[in-house]
Amino acid sequence: MGKLTAREVAAAKHPGARPGTKPRPVTFPDGDGLFLQITPGGSKSWLLRYTLAGRTREAGLGSYGDPPEGVTLAAAREKAAELRALARTGADPVDARREAQRQAAAAARKALAHTFRSLAEACIAAREAEWKNPIHRAQWRSTLETYAYPSLGETPIAEIGTDDVLAVLRPIWASKPETASRLRGRMEAVFDYAAALGFRPRGFNPAAWRGNLKPLLGSPNKLKARLRETTGEDGHHPALPYKRIGAFMAALAERPATTALALRFAILTAARTGEVLGARWREIDMDEAMWIVPAARMKAGREHRIPLSPAAMAILQGLLPENGEADPEDWIFKSGAGGALSQMSMLMLLRRMNEGESGPQWVDAAGRPITAHGFRSTCRDWVGEEASFPLEIAEAALAHTIRDKAQAAYERGDKLAKRRKMMEAWAAYCARPAAAGAGKVVRLRKREASA
Repeated sequence: MGKLTAREVAAAKHPGARPGTKPRPVTFPDGDGLFLQITPGGSKSWLLRYTLAGRTREAGLGSYGDPPEGVTLAAAREKAAELRALARTGADPVDARREAQRQAAAAARKALAHTFRSLAEACIAAREAEWKNPIHRAQWRSTLETYAYPSLGETPIAEIGTDDVLAVLRPIWASKPETASRLRGRMEAVFDYAAALGFRPRGFNPAAWRGNLKPLLGSPNKLKARLRETTGEDGHHPALPYKRIGAFMAALAERPATTALALRFAILTAARTGEVLGARWREIDMDEAMWIVPAARMKAGREHRIPLSPAAMAILQGLLPENGEADPEDWIFKSGAGGALSQMSMLMLLRRMNEGESGPQWVDAAGRPITAHGFRSTCRDWVGEEASFPLEIAEAALAHTIRDKAQAAYERGDKLAKRRKMMEAWAAYCARPAAAGAGKVVRLRKREASA
């Protein structure tokens, strides 16, 4: 039995230094080598004295106080008993504790090295054998790189919780329920893979649906049905009529934010918003004025080359550092925190542009507020109704998959030279207010086509 009581420990104080002596810590014995130590300043801690190989050693057991920061009398006795039992085996408790701390630090460093991105790539590699179609692998990487990697890619996987997963899913859960549902399933698989390797605790998956995300997010099937009702039976995104693109680009130019630049770049390249937001400088060939989107980031799982018009190049040049050289791994369109812009950024930009007492002014032909993805249709409509370029050139520019196998074999090339002319003409059309001058663009293209 110890000699101290909890009340005595709580009431104990330093008696003060004797006259002419230097203040020193004092100790109050509890028995079996355990002491309560009090400094001249009044702080209390636990100390264990033990004998090992004929030498007396001391081990600190923590500061006195309530848990979790402090150690109570009862807890100090338990710790002391454990260390005394270890000393009886011939091991030094101090050395053992240092080794445990070293191992914990090493484990922490190891956990930091196992990020969501590294485990996701390992998970994809482990599952490759079960995928007969390479497109599955590309689609996995594409959705994760577009939506999850910007915010979670470099985060240690052991530190990711449900709130982090929700931050990835919520911006696209209602607008892209099919994509969001697949993304959730893929994230769940990554967390299960990490748990199987011991990099996450078993039994809890922050991307699990039942008993976790289901009460927090709407039903994907119901959201898909509602989306069909609001966007039309064909599922198309509300798109700005092409004759208003000049006025829209002029309004967009008045907004200097990076999100506005990203949207202008998306319009000029007719690319998907996810492809733009996930773009890195290593994908840009400044000398050739070419953007090469890797297969892993493309919906169809094939590399896509996009000729860049002078207007698109001007946006990139304006984003380069002062020395004119960017880190190849840097995001092109970075948020204030230094990461990639989120999918929500363009949505919020369009909402702000549509605010006003008179109601939304940037709407589609049915009066619905436009979406960022809809600008691809705007470009496609311009090609079909105003320009003289063949529609297969527009389909190649939009990276659409040709379903007819015979036509796909015939159109195997991506017709870069013709697509470059089309993108330059599209940029010129976007630079003109409203529909003014559209006829001149068409006549110019016709003369080039007949030359």
